[in-house]
Amino acid sequence: MSYTAIAPLSKAPTPPTKMISSELNPAGKVTKTSRKPSSKPQAKPAQSSSPKSAEKTHRRSRLGCFTCRLRRKKCDEGKSVCKACKNLKLKCEYKRPMWWGNGDQRRMQKEAIKDIIKNTRLSEKASTNANTRANSCAHTTTPSLSHSVPTIDAFSDGMGMSRANSAESQFSLGHDFSYPLHDPFDPFGSQLQTPHFEAAVFYGTVPSYEVDIKTERQMYVNDIPTRRDSSISTFSTFQPPMPHATLPAFPGDDWIKEEYFESCKESFSSPEANDFGFFAMPSEPTIADMFNLDDGDRYLLTHFFENVIPLIYPVLETRQQGMVQSHVVPALQTNKAYLHCCLSIAAMHLKSAECDKGDKFDNAILNNRGEAVKELNEALTHDTDNLQILDAILAMILFPCAVGCPNDVLLDIPWHSHFQPVTELISRLQLPQMLLDADNQNIPPPFSMTLVAWIDILGSTMLGKTPQCAHVYRTQLLGGSSSGLSDLMGCEDRVMYLISEISCLDALKIESRIDDIQLCSHITALAHQLDHTEPPPGSLVYPVNDAGVLHPCQLSQNMTALYRLSARVYLCSLVPGFHRSQAGTRKLISDFAELVNLIPCGPEGFDRSLAWPFLICGSFSTPDSQFRAMFERRTEMLGNQADSGNFGRMACLLHEVWRQSDAAIADTSFLPTPISSTTTTPGGGVSVGDEKQRQQQHSKLANIHWRDVMEQNEWNFLLI
Repeated sequence: MSYTAIAPLSKAPTPPTKMISSELNPAGKVTKTSRKPSSKPQAKPAQSSSPKSAEKTHRRSRLGCFTCRLRRKKCDEGKSVCKACKNLKLKCEYKRPMWWGNGDQRRMQKEAIKDIIKNTRLSEKASTNANTRANSCAHTTTPSLSHSVPTIDAFSDGMGMSRANSAESQFSLGHDFSYPLHDPFDPFGSQLQTPHFEAAVFYGTVPSYEVDIKTERQMYVNDIPTRRDSSISTFSTFQPPMPHATLPAFPGDDWIKEEYFESCKESFSSPEANDFGFFAMPSEPTIADMFNLDDGDRYLLTHFFENVIPLIYPVLETRQQGMVQSHVVPALQTNKAYLHCCLSIAAMHLKSAECDKGDKFDNAILNNRGEAVKELNEALTHDTDNLQILDAILAMILFPCAVGCPNDVLLDIPWHSHFQPVTELISRLQLPQMLLDADNQNIPPPFSMTLVAWIDILGSTMLGKTPQCAHVYRTQLLGGSSSGLSDLMGCEDRVMYLISEISCLDALKIESRIDDIQLCSHITALAHQLDHTEPPPGSLVYPVNDAGVLHPCQLSQNMTALYRLSARVYLCSLVPGFHRSQAGTRKLISDFAELVNLIPCGPEGFDRSLAWPFLICGSFSTPDSQFRAMFERRTEMLGNQADSGNFGRMACLLHEVWRQSDAAIADTSFLPTPISSTTTTPGGGVSVGDEKQRQQQHSKLANIHWRDVMEQNEWNFLLI
């Protein structure tokens, strides 16, 4: 895998103002320049005239704190806090922060730092002004600055301006420093900006406002841009911010300023000219730039990192921030099948987002799917790296659960076909044994095996089959060991192990390998096991506090309660003679509808992580159940995201189950009830055989199973 070269950042020296337009800019091109008032009385001519210093570039340090690197300031690399961050009261971070790898978060961090610096400067200025006014009260007379007028610095933003020297008396180094250095700011004084006076170069200890000016220069050869340079210079100003609404504006006051500012309007008319970019910096290379991809694939990979990764493992991201990206990026660098899988997933997400125009991504989806399968076949043939093969297969199973539409007709391999070679792969890698030994050795369980357990347990309920690693989960249940499922998907491991046992019982019932007596005995035993996982009373509360902070442990506890209720409904559905209108079932589903209010909803919520509990409880809900009203309300709050991913597939399946089951109830209303069937009428009667047949027909029509609906529509959903 080849990498694109990343050039070191350099800060070009700012050329003299008079030479910019004549040497580097064509006619008609306007550039922004800046002027930094020097704090020294005389400049060193040797430095300004030397050609070597003008051509010298400086390599920016990569060891400075990320705060200074974000501000593009020199960092003294002091431990544990650098001098600049300490003076400005900023958080000094030498360890790569989470916001550094995301462009939007980095821009937000820039704005936050800008506000902190502004508030710090204003507080220092206010403190200095207070001291100045206190000192001025101790003197009977003060130096007269009545003839001083404010002046504008070159291309300043109006926030920082200074006072020129007195027009009648020249500045003297013999000034009495016991007096205040400048008048307190008068909001009713003249605020006319004029360029005719130079700014004062001596302001003592008065804190300054620091402003960055970005200068861009571009060279054209035969009207073709050949080179573009940019540099950032810094200058300090001292005037406090302009008052915005001190006095009402009068129509006659504008003519004074028009004469000067009309000449500047053309220079600042374009949007680029008005963007000084005080906290702007050249675009950093993204993660997608690390890969040798064409423009189309690079766009897909960038979209995958920015929009798809947050959808894949949302619960895991609340527990361990950056965990998902730390697993995805290394796999992308070395695993071509994994890379093509991610590209196809990004195209699927774009297709679902574009709606009517989504067909243009079909080629990208199919091509990358084909390349991923091709790479997997080659890897399986050579048997080179089983772990990479397993990672790619798990990605091809799990990642589509977060994107896509239910009615997608593009050719794809069902998830259970992908999952068939997983058992052999984990046996070669000895992952089940590593999972069993994890608690004894006090090490975290293998992440790949945690993903396998998640797919295996809930996927077996979708197929009505026994989980492939059911014996491993049973051993974990008896030993009280963890498989990492709570951190990954929100449900406690014990409840997931019990769902695995219920799935085994379901498979035995479907295959008719267990009689009703043994079935009821196992159902009772598993119900008691679920009782032992119940939390203490009053422990289920909303996981977000008043400050808006999410508590991941409380979120997992609430999600576990929903999975537990769903497991009870699933277990009740195995009881011979089960009917969804029974009081016990209705009570469980009603409790679910109330408890789900403890889960944050909406686009930033976690409803999309509860596809399986919603499916189990919703499929057995009655038309008058409060579950349906709750479900429609939370679906509406999700907005467009309710139509994509596993939540959209689950909603589509539920509506089809409700349509068929509700229609069946309407049909059975014309059948005679058991009481009316035993009542004889003159000239006829109902036999016992007919009554039994109609009761079986009533039960069959009223209990429409979601698995049968999936089979009718040829849906291969993995709703986890």
